[in-house]
Amino acid sequence: MTWGATSKLFHWVGAALIFYLVIHGFWMVTFPAREARFGHYEAHAAVGYALIAVTLLRLAWRWTHAVPALPADAPRWERAAAHAGHWGLYVLMLASAASGWALAGTFRRPLDSFFGWFRVPALVGDNSLHGALEQAHALLSWALALFVVVHIASAFYHLAWRKDDVMQRMLP
Repeated sequence: MTWGATSKLFHWVGAALIFYLVIHGFWMVTFPAREARFGHYEAHAAVGYALIAVTLLRLAWRWTHAVPALPADAPRWERAAAHAGHWGLYVLMLASAASGWALAGTFRRPLDSFFGWFRVPALVGDNSLHGALEQAHALLSWALALFVVVHIASAFYHLAWRKDDVMQRMLP
């Protein structure tokens, strides 16, 4: 059994959003604190809101549709690692994005626009929490980046070492 087209779409759209957010996030904080930097923060926040929506829809889809089984010959530790890795990715996607959403409300000008289409309510409005939320968001984002690297390495492990169809099942 392979992943369905909708599952693949959620996977690859989510992957693209995460790659953008991680790379853009680590890059944009190197800018001096000026008005130009704020525009990057606004775009970053809007893409983060999109990641939350895509992840929640993806989880709803996953809970209501069949999931392909892991290879029958996979050792128990691989099955446990696969489940922990996947659920760890979901938790970190939501936690890093939610911490960013909370952080967005603590700026002098809140980051509350979804690409100018509508306003997103702030989760936190207390500016005194800005530093703690910024640190939490950075740590969760680094953890997510690490999990993504392990996820990609695991896919190539299945392709090159185990020579099974785990990676191919998710390809478009």
